[in-house]
Amino acid sequence: MLAPAQGYALYNAREYPVMLSGAVFSFGMSSVHLKLYQGYVKSTNALLQRLKELEGENKTASPEYAELKRRFGWEFNGMRLHELYFSNLGAAPLPAGSSLRAALTAQYGTFEAWEASFQALAQLRGIGWAALVYDAPAGRFHNVWINEHDGGVPAGTTVLLVLDLFEHAYMYDFQTDKLRYARAFWAAVNWAEVQKRFGK
Repeated sequence: MLAPAQGYALYNAREYPVMLSGAVFSFGMSSVHLKLYQGYVKSTNALLQRLKELEGENKTASPEYAELKRRFGWEFNGMRLHELYFSNLGAAPLPAGSSLRAALTAQYGTFEAWEASFQALAQLRGIGWAALVYDAPAGRFHNVWINEHDGGVPAGTTVLLVLDLFEHAYMYDFQTDKLRYARAFWAAVNWAEVQKRFGK
């Protein structure tokens, strides 16, 4: 993903053929979504380049440097959350005997109870992301709302499953029907990828 440029590494936008196949969402909506993602990659690189310039000019005490440092997490998470979202799509089932299913069932009582909790999260008003994260030190899962890109991500957790809830993710195909979008997303989850992120 990283390519050397001007003496240090920049990020390259990844390819997601499944998004353009029409198997998940329409080609039109997916094309728009991928272009927005590419914009986050470009902005992340631009911030990295400008921050390096300011450091080279010994301007780390400048207001510009401070604001760009604060902005970096927003742009970077915009890039990375889209990558996690695109790669957890592809309609691969979660086996009945998987360790992820067993662990979610142990915490929530049933897999379906966890699913209901996640789906309820997906219906909250606002723009952001619904995510299942895993707190490895405590051995616990949390369904969390990530506000925009950088607010509400529990430190030290691993993002296992993420659903984009910005309007651009669903308006083209589903208009304002977030419930229908969430159900379509659920039918398209690549559980093999989610299991791999869990890593057990």
